[in-house]
Amino acid sequence: MKALRVHEYNEPPSLDEVAEPEIKGPWDVVVDIGAAGLCRTDLHILEGQWEAIQHPPLPYVIGHENAGTVRAVGSAVSNVAPGDLVIMHPLVTCGLCLPCRNGQDAHCENATFPGLNVDGGMAEQMLTGARSVVKLDAGLEPAAVAALADAGVTAYHAVRKAAGVLFPGTHAVVVGAGGLGHIGIQTLAAITSAQITVVDRNPAALELATSIGAHHTVLGTSDAEVEKAVLDATDGGAHVLFDFVGEHGAELLAPRLLRNRGQHYVIGYGGEVRVPTIDAVIREISVVGNLVGTYQDLVELMALTAQGRVTLHTKTYPLGAALDAIHDLEAGNIRGRGILVP
Repeated sequence: MKALRVHEYNEPPSLDEVAEPEIKGPWDVVVDIGAAGLCRTDLHILEGQWEAIQHPPLPYVIGHENAGTVRAVGSAVSNVAPGDLVIMHPLVTCGLCLPCRNGQDAHCENATFPGLNVDGGMAEQMLTGARSVVKLDAGLEPAAVAALADAGVTAYHAVRKAAGVLFPGTHAVVVGAGGLGHIGIQTLAAITSAQITVVDRNPAALELATSIGAHHTVLGTSDAEVEKAVLDATDGGAHVLFDFVGEHGAELLAPRLLRNRGQHYVIGYGGEVRVPTIDAVIREISVVGNLVGTYQDLVELMALTAQGRVTLHTKTYPLGAALDAIHDLEAGNIRGRGILVP
């Protein structure tokens, strides 16, 4: 089969011919990939940022946002069958460790992460596990939902965690209305009553944000101008700020956009959050990390998607044009999410 593999960091991946995955264990599931999402994490992978964390053996297949059709299942699998359309939770988890037992399967002690430390889905087929597959509701197709497997569930996970404090009269600020952020905006509108203010450097992204639920938008110019505009729009700062950028200075500006006792939810990464301890104490502000999401988060997100309350905005490329898609993502030319279709 054809697969997009990383051979060396800081070099473009290549489209290779590799062996098809095989069922080896009773809980294994092999999926014919219908679509794979392209993520900024893939750019960070190519830069080598994840090597120290995941230690993947090179070469390997990238792609951690995947959906498709079940091709084959192991002897113990009963929740899906060949021919079922599915989306895959990005982690393949054990179900036996304490994090799995208490519903925090994103922190499974024995997980593999297809696309980060084992072969992923930018290929014609992928190996996953029975605990990772969610059957798609009627009317949903892999290309329309694939990126919800990571970008979607990560954004939803953050919003779901904050939903209890985003009651009527509160303000949520979203920094970055791209692949993750545009999903975060929709989930904020769907499950909270907060006023939503969106900050982005791209006017087209702000137009999209307005069309999907943002009440206020702020063009990302200078830090001082953004700070003033956000504090004005939120009457004093965010109760919760969702930073879907996490680098290039966004992570440094974020604490200035919070009101006292505000919470800075870090979703994007690559930079470094710096909060003087005296500010953290006096203002009682919090910094909250967000890793992917749970299987339950993905199930809930797919329910919202089936109801039409979350829609993924995409730009589709054939798998053979993966390098073009990567270039477009690097250049900021993709509104929403890039999707590779084998």
